[in-house]
Formats: sequence, structure tokens, C-alpha cells
Amino acid sequence: MKIWPESEVTFLHKDFDNSDSREQMDGPVGAMRVLVTGGSGLVGRAIERVVKEEEEGGREGEEWIFLSSKDANLMSAEETRSVFQKYRPTHVIHLAAMVGGLFRNMRQNLDFWRNNIFINDNVLHTAHEFGVVKVVSCLSTCIFPDKTTYPIDETMIHNGPPHESNFGYAYAKRMIDVHNRACFQQYGRRYTAVIPTNVFGPHDNFNIEDGHVLPGLIHKTYLAKKEGKPLQVWGSGRPLRQFIYSLDLARLFVWVLREYDEVEPIILSVGEEDELSIKDAVDAVVEALGFKGDVIYDTSKADGQFKKTASNAKLRKYLPDFKFTPFKAAIKETCDWFVANNDIARK
Repeated sequence: MKIWPESEVTFLHKDFDNSDSREQMDGPVGAMRVLVTGGSGLVGRAIERVVKEEEEGGREGEEWIFLSSKDANLMSAEETRSVFQKYRPTHVIHLAAMVGGLFRNMRQNLDFWRNNIFINDNVLHTAHEFGVVKVVSCLSTCIFPDKTTYPIDETMIHNGPPHESNFGYAYAKRMIDVHNRACFQQYGRRYTAVIPTNVFGPHDNFNIEDGHVLPGLIHKTYLAKKEGKPLQVWGSGRPLRQFIYSLDLARLFVWVLREYDEVEPIILSVGEEDELSIKDAVDAVVEALGFKGDVIYDTSKADGQFKKTASNAKLRKYLPDFKFTPFKAAIKETCDWFVANNDIARK
């Protein structure tokens, strides 16, 4: 197995041999060559770690290329085509997206809609043009209808409008499912998507203003401890979420790429019984970082969607024995990584 991380990809491709590559539906030749868009982010780094561990365990016959935004602006059709021309993948894991937390989404719904529509259409259409066998894209549980019955499952994506706080991002992500179904109907392509619940782990974006809830909490708690101040949590702490550790998600992503053969999406999540309140998450972060100060909940800040309880029954049908990392252990690993890498962590 050959792995080309983002930091080395240009150098390692100086002598890249694309003589066995071809365009327009000719199918794969030779080894499986996996292109990971968004490869330097939270999930991309986790997938890179998982495939490196597999390589050390003796797995062969795959080449992995991890891209970042430095390698191509995927909002540009021309740059997207250029990067596919350069690397000639047989398979794609599509993670690249404009992402952000609740408050950034509320401010920039139009930007989230337009930028993600451009990125997704360019990647999926170019993959088809270059004869890519399989694309696995990453969706989010925020795409589901706001007013719905619980637990939500894969059949309910288009049953009503998403929550108003992030409708731009949610609709753009829904359109991946529409694109995949149409591409299968028209061309027989088996492109699919996964729907993870709230992902966290090392290499996350720990920006307090624009990041997601857990990395933002970790950064806030770190600073409160360092400065000897109370920890201010935005919102009531009552909303419920299912959290999945990035390394668990990475292992499931790789399984989907190799084994899952449906066009219909699949939810990748811990079970309904593992749903936690934001307050539960705060308590776990406080414990992991050894914070001893006061915790204050600022109820003047929006809570966002109260719950998004997802069923992982379809996943369990395929992988009944998959073991998720316990939440507190995953939080401790993430907090330890952030403390050790505070100087270089995205924030």
C-alpha cells in the first residue's frame, strides 16, 4: 500500500506513472488508487492513520492520495479536472466541504449553499468523466428534516425542510444524494454517501467562534483553565447529540469504500442509547482537562436543533460486532492531542 499525505503529495508525484490510466468509463486497471479530498482535515487525517496502520499490518494493493485545499480549489471545474488528470484515481473519498459550527452557518447560509454545490458537482461529475469506479461522499445528520419522527433513518432525508439555522449547508449536502441516484439511473455508477453524526477527534478545527461544539468546548475549557476563569458554555446544555470519534468513523469509511455496495446512503453512528446532552459532553471535557473552575451556561445564545437522534440499524445489519471507542476515552485522547499540539492545532 502506498500512501501520499497532503504534505508530501507534490513531491511524491514527480515520478508518478499514469500510463495505465484512462478516461470515460473504461474502468480500473491495476491497483486501487484512492483520492481523498479534504485529506488534511479531521476525517482525512483519521483515515490516513487507519490505512497506515493497515499497511504496517501487511495490507497491500492500494494507493492513497490525501489532498488539501492547497492542491486544488475544488470550486473550480478546471482545477478539479486538473487534479483528477494528475492523479487518475480509481476510487474517491470525498470529504472536502465548506464547514462550520452553528453560528457561522446562521451568518452565511448562502455561502454554504453555493460553495458546497460547486465543490460537490465538480468532484462527482469529474469522477464520472474519468471513469472512477466508486465515490464515497460525506453527508451530515443536519440534512434531515427539522420536524420529523425519531429515530431518523436513511429513508427520511428528503421528507421535509432541514433546520433553518443551516439550511444552505443541509440542502447542498442533500443534493449529493440526488446526484448519486441520478448518476446511477443514467450511467450505472455506484456512487454513494455516508451520514455520520457529530464527529470529533485530533486534527479538528478548534476555533471557538466557527468550529463545531466539541472542539470549541475543548479550546474554551483549555483557555479557562489556563487563565483561571469560569468556563462559559453557549446555550442551555440541554440539546442532545450522538458523537462519533474520528478514528471509528475512519475505519467505517474504509469499510464502506471496500465493501458497501448500495447507492443509498448509510448512517455511521453510535446507537440511540449513546446519545448525550451537551452538558454531558461539557462534563466529559472538564474531567479530561482537569478543569476545577465554575461552568456557566449562557442561555442567551441559540441552542440550534434540539435533537437529531439517528438509527444505526442499517450499519448494525452489516457490522453487528463493530466496537466504538467509549466516549470518555475518545474525549481524553482528543483533549490530550489538543494540549500536546496547541501551537499547531487549527483554531
